Amino acid sequence: LQLHRRGFRCLHGVDGSAGMLERARSTGLYRELRRCVLGPEPLPAPAEHYDAVTVVGALGEGQVPSSAVTELLRVTKPGGFICMTTRSDPSNLRYKAELEAALEQLGAQGAWRKVLAQEVEHWERATAEQDSTQGTGYISGVVYIYQKCPVSPLEEG
Repeated sequence: LQLHRRGFRCLHGVDGSAGMLERARSTGLYRELRRCVLGPEPLPAPAEHYDAVTVVGALGEGQVPSSAVTELLRVTKPGGFICMTTRSDPSNLRYKAELEAALEQLGAQGAWRKVLAQEVEHWERATAEQDSTQGTGYISGVVYIYQKCPVSPLEEG
């Protein structure tokens, strides 16, 4: 809804759950919605198709593998932006480390540049007290924003 309020009108959505797709459809915000299990399946879009790609609430242990970030990069136009989030609670720290290693490797290869990596202390309500950040009832998370480089290293010579 916030994206729509800020002028983004051509939104496409992807989710592995038919129920979540129905919920998204009921908002009337999406021009296109498709089912896809990111990781085992490629995104249902051609290369360099989107100005911006966002992944919220899916990059975590037992969900979308960290290796799927290359697929996000594939469907983003050169100069476009990729915004991702992940949790920083204890049960997700191994995944977060894997994800950050994948993000850094793509940066070192010149595929994209980091624009932002920002910790958010009260990211979402904790479902278990042991995941809560210092007993607050919330877990922390991170927002990452990357910009795809104009020419992909894979396309060079």
